[in-house]
Amino acid sequence: MPRTKKAPSDIATAAPAAAPGVAVQTAAAASFAALLKKIDYLSDGDIDDIRRAYRFADEAHLGQMRKSGAPYITHPIAVAGLCADWKLDAQALMAALMHDVLEDCGITKIEMAEKFGVGVADLVDGLTKLEKLEFDNREENQAESFRKMLLAMARDVRVILIKLADRTHNMRTMGDMPRNKWRRISEETADIYAPIAHRLGLDRTYRELQDLSFQFLNPWRYRTLTKAVDRARRRRNDLIDRVKSDVLTALANQNIYADVQGREKTLFSIYNKMQEKHLSFSQVSDLYGFRVLLPSLIDCYTALGLLHQIYKPVPGRFKDYIAIPKVNGYQSLHTTLVGPAGINIEIQLRTIEMNLVAESGVAAHWLYKADNPESGDSDRLSAQWVQSMLDIQQETRDAAEFWDHIKIDLFPDSVYVFTPKGKILAMPRGATAVDFAYAIHTDVGQHAVSATINGEPAPLRSELQNGDVVGIETASMSGPNPAWLTFVQTGRARSKIRNYLKQLEDDQSRELGIKMLRQAMRAEGIAQLPDEVSQPEVWAKLLRFAGNKSTDELFSDMGLGKRIASIIAKKLTMLLAEEGMKPDMMLITSARFTNTSEEPISQGVLTLDGTEGASVIYAQCCQPIPGDRIVGYLGRGDGLAVHTVECPVGRRLLQRDSERFLQVEWSDEPTRAFESKLLISVDNGKGVLARVAAALTSAEADITHVDMGNDHNQVELRFTIAVRNRRHLADVLRAVKRTPSVLRAYRHKTRG
Repeated sequence: MPRTKKAPSDIATAAPAAAPGVAVQTAAAASFAALLKKIDYLSDGDIDDIRRAYRFADEAHLGQMRKSGAPYITHPIAVAGLCADWKLDAQALMAALMHDVLEDCGITKIEMAEKFGVGVADLVDGLTKLEKLEFDNREENQAESFRKMLLAMARDVRVILIKLADRTHNMRTMGDMPRNKWRRISEETADIYAPIAHRLGLDRTYRELQDLSFQFLNPWRYRTLTKAVDRARRRRNDLIDRVKSDVLTALANQNIYADVQGREKTLFSIYNKMQEKHLSFSQVSDLYGFRVLLPSLIDCYTALGLLHQIYKPVPGRFKDYIAIPKVNGYQSLHTTLVGPAGINIEIQLRTIEMNLVAESGVAAHWLYKADNPESGDSDRLSAQWVQSMLDIQQETRDAAEFWDHIKIDLFPDSVYVFTPKGKILAMPRGATAVDFAYAIHTDVGQHAVSATINGEPAPLRSELQNGDVVGIETASMSGPNPAWLTFVQTGRARSKIRNYLKQLEDDQSRELGIKMLRQAMRAEGIAQLPDEVSQPEVWAKLLRFAGNKSTDELFSDMGLGKRIASIIAKKLTMLLAEEGMKPDMMLITSARFTNTSEEPISQGVLTLDGTEGASVIYAQCCQPIPGDRIVGYLGRGDGLAVHTVECPVGRRLLQRDSERFLQVEWSDEPTRAFESKLLISVDNGKGVLARVAAALTSAEADITHVDMGNDHNQVELRFTIAVRNRRHLADVLRAVKRTPSVLRAYRHKTRG
């Protein structure tokens, strides 16, 4: 049966169904021949499998053309060629050749699995599920797509390697795409794919993607810098050869044989430096860099000493990434020297193995795999970051919030700090002691109460610096503070804190919901809620009626105001009546006129004592305190808002939404103080504020906020204080009114 082929975004109008012409066949064959030369590291059997995959992909893409006019099959071959440069295995190369087949050609995963095996089919399916990320005003879609990519990458890191190869070739051929797509695709590459390549240690790919993105995002600046670098190269044509000669001679005199490679900074890194440091091109001194590959680790340090004897080192420009590797596994010695003609040159010294990891990162696992069958480089390099991302996605259900966490962790300008036992941790620049605590272990972060930095006590919000020795003190009864969200830097810490606070809010809402349902059931004459174990069918029917999946969800919804407790109670009473349970008329009568129940709840009244947490909000418009007559408004998803009876805002809500109001009352013994506003008019004079504050303190009122307003000789002082109840407030007002210079003092309430 003929297949329906859809055109991908980079496929031009399909050619006629007839076989392609000789020129097209020749171009594709030549391209595949180039690929065959790259895969001589594979066995003959693997190469035969790759040939089959090529023929299958070639047939599937028959008649499809790229915007450049080349056969579409040239793109999968180019992607496979990039994967071959990383020496990926046969399965990955087959998947690279067929990576667009499921999405664009109507081939099914089952059909592919039958022809090429489940492993290849899973790789292609993982790539196919990575929907094209949309960066232009489509944040939600982008976040969901990135979540899919992360999960696919976690299952098999080859998925992201093939995806990066695919993106690299697309960026190389971007000039054939319509100009209106350049910005979106280039921003996407710079903001997502280049940082992923960096996190996985793919340095060469990372830098190329940065340069290509820069070329299409800022074409004029790119061309200008290209011309400037060309001119500088002609003026200093012999610099690289001279430095290479000097270095090789100095090392050979000490019987150290090395490979010295000269290179220029990438255009993007030059432009970035000019932007960050506000430099002109002529002020960028270190355009040239050299890489020295040495036989052993000890040779790296020996060569460093020799180079510092040839050329003077620039103070403060030495970094030892061998002793303390970067978070992606990169190791090298970096030093900046004053070279010939006073030109700064950057030199990197590393072993061949270190260079392998620096260039190929996680892909180094496949390079020389036959020589190191036990190598676990890919796991070591990627597992920590991928696991951290998986932890975040499991705790973060909102896609946009998840994407916010990920963007933080994709740009790791790292600092390196130590635990008291000497373990090194890489943290993003700007990370705090709280970030450090969560990096050690979730439990350490959740129960952190104080920190020491280099042996000295320090606040938990303290920003960490390179070389800091950080210790964390914990307490089992403490928990994350919401204020931590204002200064933590890592996605892991942020997601853990938010998840904890959400769980705490859910628990508080659940407890309030249970309390409200018990109250409503007593009003219906039922003393106790039915047992979930002995009467599961009653709860099952109630959950179907309410549309909830579990009783915990039902109770939480009642606490948040998404379900009305009295309606649920009436339905539950009807279900219990069907089971033969009759309401207790005596309970209804006694509850109506007395309050003798074991819980401090009377008919239709919910008792508050200040321990309800986030599920109960004391309205700021009227700031009720114990002793005030109050009512409760059950907002839709916002929990219970408590207003005073005379509050204008509460009255308007009552007129508009009366069925959502509950009767509430204060407990006889509230457990905490409540805020109230005072307006105090005083004669302006020296020390008057201090005297009023002293009077408030002497009356045992805690001052939480103070504001002043001048009116010629009089001053209005606005205090927010914490008091126990109305009687305590009256005592405070009496103490203030007795203070010299006070003209009047009263409780201030917002007018509606």
